[in-house]
Amino acid sequence: MSDLGFEVLEARAEPYAIAPTIVLRLRITERSGLPVHALVLRCQIRIEPQRRRYERAEEDRLVEVFGERAQWADSLRPFQWTNVATTVSSFEGSVDIDLPIACTYDFEVAGTKFFHALEAGEIPLLLLFSGTTFVQGTAGLVVTPVAWHEEAAYRLPVQVWREMMNLYFPNQGWITLGRETLDVLARYKAERGLATWDQVVERLLKEAGETT
Repeated sequence: MSDLGFEVLEARAEPYAIAPTIVLRLRITERSGLPVHALVLRCQIRIEPQRRRYERAEEDRLVEVFGERAQWADSLRPFQWTNVATTVSSFEGSVDIDLPIACTYDFEVAGTKFFHALEAGEIPLLLLFSGTTFVQGTAGLVVTPVAWHEEAAYRLPVQVWREMMNLYFPNQGWITLGRETLDVLARYKAERGLATWDQVVERLLKEAGETT
């Protein structure tokens, strides 16, 4: 029976993907000595926010995610970021592969709110693996599941996430609006001859007494 181990070596921003993407360099080791014919790998990635410290400014920006600081003893819990899957070709011993993670800048997503709130440091991740291993045994091809307990911890540098988003959305962010709200804003924009949506929001903030 195959015995796999996993380790995240590093992370980088992928500059040429169709969408914002972080690539984790993953080392897979077959510890029993059997040659692996192929591997269908699935990975659930969780964020473990309780495993890092936060500056006061970060705490203020995370109110929408975890509530006020006094609530964090109960609310600061691991939550799922995403699921990814890949296939791995044959190898013996160990192999290093790229594990691409497509990211979103949608501020309705908890993970995006969390990442955007952080100024520096690292993001504690936990990768939980599952899938199917095809091993070439003495009696032929043997199919076994990836052990349910296999996991790998990794501390993703905040700078990698910021670098990635700057590649795809330089000095920009995205929010979603209801269609009726968007229609009203579009009319407001046209009536005042404003050229960009940035100008619309700046004008509204100024009228509300807020500064940018």
